[in-house]
Amino acid sequence: MPWCETCSRYWTPSSMGSGGECPTCGGVIADGAVVDDVPAAPWHFKLLLVAVVLYLAFRAWQGIEWLAARF
Repeated sequence: MPWCETCSRYWTPSSMGSGGECPTCGGVIADGAVVDDVPAAPWHFKLLLVAVVLYLAFRAWQGIEWLAARF
């Protein structure tokens, strides 16, 4: 996280300007390479998404079977 000494505040790379300048005071706090660096989602978050999709698909299938048995 880039830190601005003048403002005494951390800034996210997406909130800074394109040249790595602080949005409040305009001082350069990071070079352009750091600003464009976006971290990837962690593997356990991706695993959680897959598990949720599989669970919801299973529950939807159960709902379809239940409706088919009622009518």
